[in-house]
Amino acid sequence: MNPTLTTLMAHRSIRQFTNQPLTAAEVDALVTAAQHAPTSTFSQQYSIISVTDPAKLAVLSDITGHHWLERAGHYFIMVADQYRNQQLTPTTTTTTANLHSLDKLLAGIFDATIATEAIVTAGESMGLGSTIMGSILNDAQRVVDLLDLPPLTFPILGLAIGHPAEQPEQKPRLPQPLMHFTNGYQRLTADDPSLAAYDRLITDYYHARGSHQRDETFTHHIISELSRDPHQRASILTTLKHQGFLDD
Repeated sequence: MNPTLTTLMAHRSIRQFTNQPLTAAEVDALVTAAQHAPTSTFSQQYSIISVTDPAKLAVLSDITGHHWLERAGHYFIMVADQYRNQQLTPTTTTTTANLHSLDKLLAGIFDATIATEAIVTAGESMGLGSTIMGSILNDAQRVVDLLDLPPLTFPILGLAIGHPAEQPEQKPRLPQPLMHFTNGYQRLTADDPSLAAYDRLITDYYHARGSHQRDETFTHHIISELSRDPHQRASILTTLKHQGFLDD
């Protein structure tokens, strides 16, 4: 073990923060850490928006349904961004087709997501805690309008980060034999003993944790997640096309 591995393996999501805001130096350090994360073809196809306006934070809390984000030390929106690179290139049939393509959309998503994890890890090394929030996609168009995002950009993730006011128990992860394979995919069967053992471990975790105790297994959790209304975020594709992606 070394300090980096210790930080990574101690991760847990933080949703309760002290009232201490991040300093400008802390925000700058986090953004700098994000900038040094890997980026597809060195195209740096993402941008970061710090949301500090209380009125805009209130809108984001309404979109996500998580009002605690307003009390975080800082809030970032991670944006897939081909708009900036569009401004740097001459307009031709080829460049236009590339910028609007699924390939470049995915590249922007990859870049923004990797940068997000860099901020999380850097923050934890600084004694901060955070929660990554995909729930901004509950109403992606409203986020686009709120932040005045130009064409060829799309909000990917929110990130609430700050000084932790809690230290929740760490959720046990899947056993590695269920998610790490060699030379090919190992198909899962419902009676796999590793899965049964993990279900018991998750049940014990929920029974023992300090708050929101309940009966739960990983299997039941996945069933519940996949039983949600599939149309809840049906507007994502519409917003993506409105922003100029997948335009072919």
